Amino acid sequence: MAVDATAVARVVGIDAQFRDLRAGAVQYLPQHIGIVGQGNSAAEYPLEPYRITSAAMAAARFGFGSQIHLIALGLFPTTGGGVGSIPVTVFPLVDDYDAGAAAVGSITPSGAAGVAATYRARIAGILSAPFTLAVGDSVAIICDKIVAAINAVLEMPLTATDGTTDVDLTAKWEGASGNDITVEVLDNAGAVPTSDVTFVIVQPAAGAADPDVGPALAMLGGTWVTMIVNAMGPANTDALDELSAVGEGRWGQLVRRPFVAFTGNPEAVVATATTVTDARPTDRVNCQLVSPGSVHLPLQIAAAQVREIAKVANNNPPTDYGSRLVRGLLPGADGVQWDYVQRDQAVKAGSSTVELKNGLVNISDVVTMYKPAGEVPPAYRYVVDIIKLMTIIYNLDLEFSNPAWDGAPLIPDDQPTVNPNARKPSSAKTAVCAVLDSLALEAIISDPKTAKANTFASISSQNPKRLDVRTTVQLSGNSNIISVDLFFGFFFGTPAIVG
Repeated sequence: MAVDATAVARVVGIDAQFRDLRAGAVQYLPQHIGIVGQGNSAAEYPLEPYRITSAAMAAARFGFGSQIHLIALGLFPTTGGGVGSIPVTVFPLVDDYDAGAAAVGSITPSGAAGVAATYRARIAGILSAPFTLAVGDSVAIICDKIVAAINAVLEMPLTATDGTTDVDLTAKWEGASGNDITVEVLDNAGAVPTSDVTFVIVQPAAGAADPDVGPALAMLGGTWVTMIVNAMGPANTDALDELSAVGEGRWGQLVRRPFVAFTGNPEAVVATATTVTDARPTDRVNCQLVSPGSVHLPLQIAAAQVREIAKVANNNPPTDYGSRLVRGLLPGADGVQWDYVQRDQAVKAGSSTVELKNGLVNISDVVTMYKPAGEVPPAYRYVVDIIKLMTIIYNLDLEFSNPAWDGAPLIPDDQPTVNPNARKPSSAKTAVCAVLDSLALEAIISDPKTAKANTFASISSQNPKRLDVRTTVQLSGNSNIISVDLFFGFFFGTPAIVG
């Protein structure tokens, strides 16, 4: 009201206000990625949420080669094509100072170089600087060169130290997750060396006591973080349990901020890769992303795929993620990739899948671990369907969590009024139906006519200050399976016509 209703002196008042005239136009839910992981053991940092816009920011605060830094490299690759303007917030963890132990391994060269040759160490898929062995180099000199080559690359997840006769390797964080680091030595052609110098590798082991993820999840607060990259591998079921418990709470009616938590898995054997997922039939929060036979850490596999999933969810939420190319993710050998039968087995056991196309990793099915017995199809299986639900919740929240509805006079549908602030049950139904129409136009739901017919609103018979609204929607499907029946025969020529 431009002029107060009690004013009596002559005046002209004009109150200019913006009005959104799009009548229920759907707003896409802005995606927000959270990172739950450890910093470098040598770094000191506050335990509070920290927004990053690059991997360099993560490294500067939490240490190079840390879990957090490696995840950030997956979300913001140096080659470009990262998550762009999608917010990324770190919810940091620290080592378990009482029981934590860093994974340790080693590289032991033997023999003396008979010919000059160049090599690289590859650790969790990250190449060291090249090191060249000159003719006659002793084991001690070779160790010096390996140490310098590994430590020259700051994002390496291991620190190398010279043991004179071997190179000792120590993970940059404490915990069992460091045992997943894969160490290789490759020649200049990217193959395992076959020259007169051999390299015996002891893969990192003895890492113990991953930290509790609970303190990081407690930092979420009211921020709607839609996707979380979990730095712990799937073997850490304690972390999965905590993520599931907190995630379930975020579905609560008074919270309305659900998320999906992603972990990675490089296991090549389907039955082994799905051992954990198969045992979690009611878990609609955790999602396992895979890359069979990959040399990357689980957290790297998860981060690289979340980068692509989040971009689709942010820009076109009803679209699934199939055939999204995951650049920078090294695949395992062709022989260990899952065929269709194995991928189908994996999805039914609660695991996502990938396919190799032209030697590159492409996302296939992206599913949570949710698959209760007797629920066909499982309501919360596909992550894209959860993103659709989040979008619906977000738009209904936008409609009713605003001053126009908050505290407005509430009257029956058949009561006339001159009060522009008054609201009726029919007003709520109209608002919901407008949202439903827009959701249908965006292909987030199907059959809006039926949804509107099943939308009801009424003033509570127990509380005159309560408006009860109910609607039922049908989520749109996705073209994940395309079945074509092709029939064929032979052409035998046209019979001759006798004149």
